[in-house]
Amino acid sequence: MTTPQFIVTPGVGTRLREQNNHSQAVRLGDVVHVSGQGGWDEDLQFPADLGEEVVRAFDNVERVLAEAGASWADVVAVDSFHVPLADDEIGELHVRVAAEELGRRTGGRAPVWTAVGVPSLAAVGMRIEIRVTAVAPQPAAG
Repeated sequence: MTTPQFIVTPGVGTRLREQNNHSQAVRLGDVVHVSGQGGWDEDLQFPADLGEEVVRAFDNVERVLAEAGASWADVVAVDSFHVPLADDEIGELHVRVAAEELGRRTGGRAPVWTAVGVPSLAAVGMRIEIRVTAVAPQPAAG
């Protein structure tokens, strides 16, 4: 049986682990599950610009993947959660920027992607959250 390896990034990840008692990722053998990452900065603040928030969320996922020994090139599944900009749509900007970032960061690969509109997310002011699964060989032991 594979032993789970729980992962947190220095800084924000450590703060979230202490405050909320959860890890940012878990590695089970070659599979890495990254919990939802928002577009926060090191102070857990969100930018006013939605496009910047989407890019930051992708940056934060990338940081967690790296800490787990993986990268966007290893991502096979993406779930994104979006607070709608209007009552009946996720919003063109959310999807356009997320699709651009996904294509750029995966080198044009096309992992499966589910985008879901939600009424709110865990933090006040948070408008996007991204969760991924990656398949990456475990780093060789030291």
